[in-house]
Amino acid sequence: MGWFKISVALVCLVGLAMVHSSHAQNSPQDYLDAHNAARAAVGVGPMTWDNKVAAFAQNYAKSRIGDCKLVHSTNRPYGENLAAGSGDFTGRAAVNLWVAERPNYKYNSNSCVGGECLHYTQVVWRKSVRLGCARVRCNNGWWFVSCNYDPPGNYVGQRPY
Repeated sequence: MGWFKISVALVCLVGLAMVHSSHAQNSPQDYLDAHNAARAAVGVGPMTWDNKVAAFAQNYAKSRIGDCKLVHSTNRPYGENLAAGSGDFTGRAAVNLWVAERPNYKYNSNSCVGGECLHYTQVVWRKSVRLGCARVRCNNGWWFVSCNYDPPGNYVGQRPY
């Protein structure tokens, strides 16, 4: 699936997230808790917070403040999930959007069916064990969230867990 289709799917999901606002903070533990709950649900061990990965996420998120576009960073050494939303759109809300793709992932065929699932598979990618995320307020008033994963996941032909 092309980046355009992925971004469009994510933007549609962001609209759904705005209906249910979350009051969670945006601490490293909030990001970790949301990721690790999804990982535990499929028997994958927890991730740990990595300040180097978080610095990468923060630098990239800052670079999107001017347009808030869901455009992936280039030449990145990490896996990456992006989201944007308005209101009190939190990091936890972003992770919940990615995890909401779970029904589209079919383990037996290792494929996405009926919609996007690559954000979800990155969240639960067994070999990704270090996490760093950032959230910035864009000039248009929206929030931009970036999470990066080390080592990256979503390799063609490999299962996430």
